[in-house]
Amino acid sequence: MILIKYLEFQTSIGGVVDVTEGVSEAVRESGLVNGAAIIFVPGVTGAVTTIEFEPGLVEDIKKALERLAPIDIDYAHDQRWGDGNGYSHIRASLLGPSLSIPFLERELMLGTWQQIVFLEMDNRPRTRKIVVQLVGEGA
Repeated sequence: MILIKYLEFQTSIGGVVDVTEGVSEAVRESGLVNGAAIIFVPGVTGAVTTIEFEPGLVEDIKKALERLAPIDIDYAHDQRWGDGNGYSHIRASLLGPSLSIPFLERELMLGTWQQIVFLEMDNRPRTRKIVVQLVGEGA
């Protein structure tokens, strides 16, 4: 069986949002017992990954992304469109728009310190609506 759920939330510039509980709830409420949750960001300036969601590591990932795709350099995208978010597109593409997490007995198979996070890469706050596609078998 395949089901689609959505998680909607507000972001801040450079925000990192823990969506683990929303994905877990979608799995628990789905009626599916075993399968996979596919988390997908429709858009090109947001990304999903897993980290230990704690303030130090959240700061570290932001700093790492700044080193990889600095805000204050010239991007061809910005020259063409003038929207100043060329770095946002590069950062989002480095992490990617999707993630698959298996679940067993209605529980995500995450490690003890592993959470699912959405990273806002755009240069403005947004209302985000991410897709959680559940593929699996019922009871």
